[in-house]
Amino acid sequence: MPPTDTTPEAPTPEEAPKTPLSKTPLPETAPSKTPLPHGDTPGIRFEKVVKRFGGNVVLRELDFTVAPGERVTLIGPSGSGKTTILRLLMTLEKVDDGVIWIGDRSLSHMERGGRRVPANEKHLHEMRKQVGMVFQQFNLFPNMNVLRNLTEGPVHVLGVSRDEAVERARGLLDMVGLADKIDAHPSQLSGGQQQRVAIARALAMQPKVLLLDEVTSALDPELVVGVQDLLRDIARQSDLTLLCVTHEMHFARDISDRVLMFDQGQIVEEGPPEQIFGDPAEQRTRDFLQAVLAT
Repeated sequence: MPPTDTTPEAPTPEEAPKTPLSKTPLPETAPSKTPLPHGDTPGIRFEKVVKRFGGNVVLRELDFTVAPGERVTLIGPSGSGKTTILRLLMTLEKVDDGVIWIGDRSLSHMERGGRRVPANEKHLHEMRKQVGMVFQQFNLFPNMNVLRNLTEGPVHVLGVSRDEAVERARGLLDMVGLADKIDAHPSQLSGGQQQRVAIARALAMQPKVLLLDEVTSALDPELVVGVQDLLRDIARQSDLTLLCVTHEMHFARDISDRVLMFDQGQIVEEGPPEQIFGDPAEQRTRDFLQAVLAT
């Protein structure tokens, strides 16, 4: 069975990112012709989650919740644990303690004989179907053209018919403005085009939860706005539960219902973007934003 778009090795991004930010009005766009996920959208819940790498504790009894359909962005310095959260949700890493929930089902554990035990591969495979991720480095399959990049997962993992998968892929490529690249291979595409294909590929799996991992940091500056505008459109037109890690603070403000500031594996401050970027309560948040926005 070919790998799905949820299984490639994810790179560990670098966190980079003046205060306060002004709210940028979003451009009006026509509704997408391609239906995006709606209904039965689960939320995310971390309960006392601990993650260690050797002697380094990256997440320290982390508690936080993303409500169904909510758009949440994680900000903070490098090494604060943000990308680890996404990797745990993608089952690329396992928790050392605590429980992760997607909707009313545990992602990290399962019930066996009345006891909660670590999830086996079968359970993880089923739970993975609800979660899509767009990586920093695109992670497209280089030996496959654009169409096959979008159809392999739905056909081989979800059991969708080839005809249905192709129809869905064509609609998504039209949505991301790449209908004319359906037969191209990744090496024939620009970075921005590759990232658009990666977004379409994630959506082709019809996830209920979408994770965005520094999705514009590998792009040339002139390509960033187009990808960000596409993601804003997707966020507005669907009820996907969205969890985003980014160093682009203007993007974080525009796309988020809520922003969480992380440092040393814990949440320092959380609130609506207007508060976090306009009047943060914590000195650590103010220091971080001042440093990031001055660069």
